[in-house]
Amino acid sequence: MELSKYSFGVGDRFSHQGEAQLRAIIKANKSGVDVSPVWNKSNREHGIVKTTPNDVRTEADAAVKALGWNDRYFVDADHINLTTVAPFVEASDFFTLDVAAFIGNESSKEAIEAFLSSCEKYKGALQIPGISEPIQVDDELLIEIAVKFLAATEQAASIYQYLVEKKGKGNFITEVSMDEVDTPQTPVDLFFILKMLADRGVPAQTIAPKFTGRFNKGVDYVGDLGQFAKEFEEDVLVIAHAIKEFGLPADLKLSVHSGSDKFSIYPIMAEIIKKHDKGLHVKTAGTTWLEEVIGLALAGGEALEAAKEVYASALSRKDELCGPYADVIDIDDTLLPSAEEVNGWSGEKFANTLRHIPGHPDYNLNFRQLIHVGYKVAAEMGERYYSLLEKNADVVGSCVEENIYERHLKRLFNL
Repeated sequence: MELSKYSFGVGDRFSHQGEAQLRAIIKANKSGVDVSPVWNKSNREHGIVKTTPNDVRTEADAAVKALGWNDRYFVDADHINLTTVAPFVEASDFFTLDVAAFIGNESSKEAIEAFLSSCEKYKGALQIPGISEPIQVDDELLIEIAVKFLAATEQAASIYQYLVEKKGKGNFITEVSMDEVDTPQTPVDLFFILKMLADRGVPAQTIAPKFTGRFNKGVDYVGDLGQFAKEFEEDVLVIAHAIKEFGLPADLKLSVHSGSDKFSIYPIMAEIIKKHDKGLHVKTAGTTWLEEVIGLALAGGEALEAAKEVYASALSRKDELCGPYADVIDIDDTLLPSAEEVNGWSGEKFANTLRHIPGHPDYNLNFRQLIHVGYKVAAEMGERYYSLLEKNADVVGSCVEENIYERHLKRLFNL
């Protein structure tokens, strides 16, 4: 199974916006880019919302049928491991093997020695085509890389072999994710990680490394844009070389887990993938959930009251809701409005405060991040929340479509 050159991961917490998301993809393709949708949802999100992987497959298939989509599309088992993968096997055809937790775990002395022996030809000045400065490789560097990443790649191999047994070789897309960690992987790390994966028979088609900077949920990138551009371009060049050097799949490409709305780095990525004629996979995750809340606020009446209720409850339960996301949010409590203040807002004021329009006088990234992690509140509303989505489907769907196309796809592919 081959992934298209460009693919775009659309998360949908509550499985109601498949058609709106697909409309945005169709609009982008009509504008001259060939991008495939990938519906993704993690085990954690399923647990909170009380859904199953089959719900994502049902949503994707229904959207494709309703809009007459005849091209490739995928359903991603997002951030799974050996303990969580089983429920995803039947419904998914794209698997994000999350092995970040295994980085730095102990490997056997024999495994490290075997890796060192296999890397003799790369010692000295390693030249990656397109990277001006050669990388100096010695035993000390190789041991450091082996200690960090051998166990993680061994875990990736275990998950991959499990999937081969259950689904058959070639019947799914394999992504390897190492992004949810504190320390970024360097381009030389990535080169040898790809070698480890190839050595273990993992035909990765996308790989998600950790880049320098903060990828906080729902808001823009925080970091040195010049450094990000350097890392991203060098990673693109490393992947191109690794495909030839290690016999990895020709469609192997970078995956950027954006946490949604990394608008400042989209033009950088667009320029680099165009310059080198390379593919790209991007995941946007919870951006659709936020647009649902925006749509409900704009709809007014009981829908606006529900949006305000989500915020008030999230504010009162902030520590509980932020806990699982502590590494990927930065909220300044002093800049969060009180529930009483928000209760007095119009739908337009609420939407403008939540909607990510850089430079808008009402936009509040702290408010946005809190609601981003507050989807558990909506999940607890149950049928009340779902009925509001259905009653206000037009305005909510319009917000979702506009956001994905106007703010993401247009920036990402320079449309």
